[in-house]
Amino acid sequence: MSTEVKEVLKQVGGPRSSELDAPLSSKRMLVNLGPSHPAMHGTARAVVELEGENIASCKLDIGFLHRGFEKSCESVTWTQVFPYTDRLNYVSSIMNNVGFALAVEKLCKLEVPERAQYLRTITSEIHRICDHLTLVGALGLELGAMTVFLYAIEGRDLLWDRLTELCGARLTSNYARIGGVSRDVPEGWIEKTETTLDRVVLLRDEIDGLLARNRIFYDRTRGVGTVSRADAIDLGFTGPCLRASGEAYDLRKAAPYLVYDRLDFDIPVGSNGDTYDRYLIRIEEMKQSDKMLRQCFRDMAPGELVVRDFRYVLPPKPEVYGTIEGVMAHFKLIMEGIQVPAGEVYGYTEAANGELGFYLVSDGSGRPYKIGLRAPGWPMLAALPIILHGALLSDLVPVFDSINMIGGEVEQ
Repeated sequence: MSTEVKEVLKQVGGPRSSELDAPLSSKRMLVNLGPSHPAMHGTARAVVELEGENIASCKLDIGFLHRGFEKSCESVTWTQVFPYTDRLNYVSSIMNNVGFALAVEKLCKLEVPERAQYLRTITSEIHRICDHLTLVGALGLELGAMTVFLYAIEGRDLLWDRLTELCGARLTSNYARIGGVSRDVPEGWIEKTETTLDRVVLLRDEIDGLLARNRIFYDRTRGVGTVSRADAIDLGFTGPCLRASGEAYDLRKAAPYLVYDRLDFDIPVGSNGDTYDRYLIRIEEMKQSDKMLRQCFRDMAPGELVVRDFRYVLPPKPEVYGTIEGVMAHFKLIMEGIQVPAGEVYGYTEAANGELGFYLVSDGSGRPYKIGLRAPGWPMLAALPIILHGALLSDLVPVFDSINMIGGEVEQ
């Protein structure tokens, strides 16, 4: 045995009879998750540095779904932006429609008819339930509760059936319009939707019964991914994640829009700011959305669906076919687009994941000069490396689920 080999064996503790006697490596391990990995929901990559099973650092890599939303909007008319907004948070697309429409109407100083405001509120709250069902179902599935996922998707699909009857599409709705909405509810739709909501309530309560007191689910989420109220504010959290940390801030109360100031509802607030609280907040918000929907069905009166101003809204077909004024207004709106007054504005709404903001700049033409998007999910995603520091690798999945990262909005 050479002198060099003897020195090496001396450093590692002498000769070994088998490889089982080899000392454990103390070097940190790099683990790559995504972008094609179930835990990352397909559109994000996490490079995790592990100290044993604990996360020493986490680097996020996004952009795999980037479509250039803000830049694309500069080459189409204001109305043609709506299909692009559908593809931001594609699980609650009508809320994106409504947020953009409200921002443009703020710039145009348009007052939307009351029935259109009710329909926007109704469709937004239906989509809020769909969004929360998706999160809760995915959270349960990825912690081993397959039944929860099936119940959540059943409830979501039933609601999507009602939205299909209303706007013609299950996922990308394109329902809102500048000045109102595209169409009224079909005959008997409200009664069918109330029946659907009754079924969704049963499914929601069944899900909560399966998860809330489940020992495995509780241990995997309680005290995991904790964010204090002060940290949540500093990190720019909004929506359910902020309220789970103890801050009762909701734009539907703080800066009411549409008909939210007429509705009786509460703001659920957590106390621990952990994954379990973020789950509970979603369950409670679904209850409040159900409560608001039934109030809207009760209070909504017949009326106009759009403003009667042909500078912003297409004239009815009889006027287009029968009058020169109608055909001229139709031609100019289609060919040139709505002439939004020059200026800039910021519009904001309470989307399913938090504050959805549109910063608009108009040069007075029929196309946006600039659109800036404040994606609700971005601050929570950006904070993920901070939240996960020191956590177990297995904690990454429930924490990632609980912030509800939607690639379409955070990557635009």
